[in-house]
Amino acid sequence: MNFGKKLAAASVIGLALVGAVACSRRDSSIRSNQIPPVNQKTTVVFWHGMQGSQEKALQGLVHDFETANPQIKVKLEQQGNYDDLQAKLNSTMQSPKNLPTLTQAYPGWLQSAAKNQLLVDLKPYMRNKAVGWGKHSVGIKQDMLDSAKINGKQYGMPFNKSIEVLIYNPTLLKRYGIQKVPATMAELKQAAQTIYKKSKQQVVGAGFDNLNNYYVLGMKNQGQNFSSKIDFKGSQSRQVINYFAEGEKAGYFRMPGSDKYLYIPFTNQKLAMFLTSSSTETWIKQAAKPGFNYQVAARPGKYTMQQGTDLYLFNNASAMQKAAAFKLMKYLTSKGSQLKWAQKTGYLPVSEKAAAAAAYKANKQLKLPAQLETVLATNSLYSVPVTKNSNATFSQLTPIMQSILAAAQKQRNVDQAILTGQSKFDAAWQQ
Repeated sequence: MNFGKKLAAASVIGLALVGAVACSRRDSSIRSNQIPPVNQKTTVVFWHGMQGSQEKALQGLVHDFETANPQIKVKLEQQGNYDDLQAKLNSTMQSPKNLPTLTQAYPGWLQSAAKNQLLVDLKPYMRNKAVGWGKHSVGIKQDMLDSAKINGKQYGMPFNKSIEVLIYNPTLLKRYGIQKVPATMAELKQAAQTIYKKSKQQVVGAGFDNLNNYYVLGMKNQGQNFSSKIDFKGSQSRQVINYFAEGEKAGYFRMPGSDKYLYIPFTNQKLAMFLTSSSTETWIKQAAKPGFNYQVAARPGKYTMQQGTDLYLFNNASAMQKAAAFKLMKYLTSKGSQLKWAQKTGYLPVSEKAAAAAAYKANKQLKLPAQLETVLATNSLYSVPVTKNSNATFSQLTPIMQSILAAAQKQRNVDQAILTGQSKFDAAWQQ
C-alpha cells in the first residue's frame, strides 16, 4: 500500500486513520520469517523525553548501536519532558504519516493508537532470528513485559524503568533518635512526627514526591485496584487522603511546593525522608554537596509503583525501518546496554542478566543496586492498569491531591476539597 498517495487523496483526517488501519491489519498478520534483513541504508526516527544526564546516556547507547550497525542511522529527536512528548504524540496521531518510527511512551498514552491499529505487534519481531531472539528467551522481567502490553498485545518493549523507594538521611534519623528505617506507613508517620518535634520544626520528617502514586498505592495497599469503581469520598479513600492531609496540617509531612522536587529540600537537610522514584538518585548526586550521606530502602507498605516508559513502533514506517528499529530495541534492552544505562541514570535494568550481574550490584555511585534484591523481596510491583481513561484520571490525581493538601496546609477543613476532588475524579473516568 502507498500510504502517501492515500493520504494525499484524503479529504478528512478520518481517511488517514482508515489507511493506517488497513496497513496495520496487513502488518498484524506478519510472520517472523517475513521480516526483511536490514541490508541497506536505513534511517530510524526516535522520539524521546530524556533530559540532562539521561539524554546523554541515551545518546551514548545510540552511538554505540550505530557503530555496531553502520547501515542504520538513528535520528534522536528530543521532544521536551514527558508531558510535551505525550502532547506531540497526541497531535501527530491525527496525521499518522508524520509519526516517528519509534517512541518512548507510557502504554496509557497509546490506547487510541492501539485501537486505531497504528502500533506494531512486536511478537513476530521478538521471534525473528535476525532482528529478535528467535526461540531463545527474551531475558526481560516478565512483569515489565506485561506492563508494556495494550489490550493483551505486546506493543511495547520496556526500557527506562523505575520503582518508588524510600530515600532517607541516616545522619538525621540517628540525630533525632529513629533507630529503625520505617517499613510501614504507621512507622513512617511516627518517625516523621518525632523528627519534626525533636528538630523544633526545622526538619520535616517525610515527604511524597508523586501525589498520584501516593493515592494509587494507598488504595492498593487497602486492597483496591485503580479503577472507576473507587469511591473517592468513601471511607477507605478518606483514610488514605487524611493520613497525608493530617501530616501536612501538622507540618511533619510535605508535598513538593515551589521547589517542585523534594530532592532539593532533602539535599539541603530540611527533609529527613521522602518517597520518590528510584531514578531520583541521579538528581540527588547532582544537587548534594560533597560528603552528603543518604540511603535507599523499600517503600513502606506491601506494594510499590513500577513506572517508566517503554519503546513503541509505529505502522507508518517501512518494513525495513521496522526491522531496523526493532534491532535498536533489542540492543537497548540487552545486558550490556542496560548495565550502562542503569549505572548512568539510576533506572532499573530491565534485563534479568544485567540486574543479576556483579558489576551492577557493585556500583558504588548509586545506592539502589546493592539494595534492589531486598527491595523487590519486600515490595510487590504495581502499575496503573491500561484501561479506558485510566491514564487521564491518574494524571488528574496530582492536581486533585494538591488542592486537598493545600487546604490542609492552610488549616482548613479538607471535606469540601475532597468533594470537589471526587467530582473531578469521576469526570476524568467518564470523559
